[in-house]
Amino acid sequence: MTTVDLPLLPLGRGKDLDSERGVECPGDLPPASDPDLVARATAAKAALGERVFVLGHHYQRDEVIQFADVTGDSFKLARDAAARPEAEFIVFCGVHFMAESADILTAPEQKVILPDLAAGCSMADMARLAQVEDTWAALEEAGIADVVVPITYMNSSADIKAFCGKHDGAVCTSSNADVALEWAFAQKGEGTKVLFLPDQHLGRNTAVLKMGFSLEDCIVWDPRLPGGGNTPEQIQAARMILWKGHCSVHGRFSPDVIDELRAKIPDLNVIVHPECQYEVVTKADLVGSTEFIIKQIEAAPAGTSWAIGTELNLVKRLAEARPDLNIVFLDRNVCYCSTMNRIDLPHLVWALESLVNGEVPNVIEVDPDTEHWANIALQRMLDLPGKTHKD
Repeated sequence: MTTVDLPLLPLGRGKDLDSERGVECPGDLPPASDPDLVARATAAKAALGERVFVLGHHYQRDEVIQFADVTGDSFKLARDAAARPEAEFIVFCGVHFMAESADILTAPEQKVILPDLAAGCSMADMARLAQVEDTWAALEEAGIADVVVPITYMNSSADIKAFCGKHDGAVCTSSNADVALEWAFAQKGEGTKVLFLPDQHLGRNTAVLKMGFSLEDCIVWDPRLPGGGNTPEQIQAARMILWKGHCSVHGRFSPDVIDELRAKIPDLNVIVHPECQYEVVTKADLVGSTEFIIKQIEAAPAGTSWAIGTELNLVKRLAEARPDLNIVFLDRNVCYCSTMNRIDLPHLVWALESLVNGEVPNVIEVDPDTEHWANIALQRMLDLPGKTHKD
């Protein structure tokens, strides 16, 4: 196995405050302040028994993941919750839009709980319903709304999913985005356009690298600017209208780091998530969803070297599970997903102990109308042919 003294900071060893001024990203998370928290979480979960079902997203801290009944990506976890109707409480260790999806898919009597209401998603927050409605009005004014199909990534709020449901659109995951786009372009004839929300990178990478479109077929819509920052001619010519949104973690990875790593590590395999920038994805060896990345690393031959472009908690967990591989993190400045990491052990203990005491904290409820239309958009995705529906 090759050992290289890199100027990068792999797997949490060190920090580089100059790479993002004003933000300190220590490489290792501090331990829980109360050493009794593990015992308290264990006792509370045991007291609740089958009344509680704990979901843990792949990007969660290890201290939280150890108490998850199932782990996975957001949509898988929501469906896992729906498959446990006997669970009175669904504690979702993830972020807000994920808990919304679980509430949409579970039975009305089940309560979905988010241990910290501040655990949002920067990408999902980049597409607000009022902005999307204003954009649709602009597309109507441009005379093209009748040939536009909205597709939203799973990483979006329930009201954005509902908007797509109301406007003949659908939801997609990173695994089935190409199938969703194929479906969308077949909906309204030869001149069909897609409004892709809220991640421009997944939309662009899918359209260009999987669907055969050109970069010129894609425009970016900035909701803060008239016409999204585009000329009327650009809007008329576009096939893909990409919302100006991105993942704050995957958007950090840069192509120059790939070049730097390849120059220092022989036979390096670079694997990244499709939420990364186009320039990163085109330099990688493998591109795929979180589940895809996990399976590739699990199956990797011993002694091989890998640079992984996804969230650090997962990368560290993969490296610990495969000490026979040389695994490095594809970023100079080692940062976790700040909103995912809001769900820590103190918040989980508080949520579980509150349930034991008969209190139901931080319930996530989607209103009936939003749930109805979001469900329609989700069902259109589930009806797509051929692909598994993983994030």
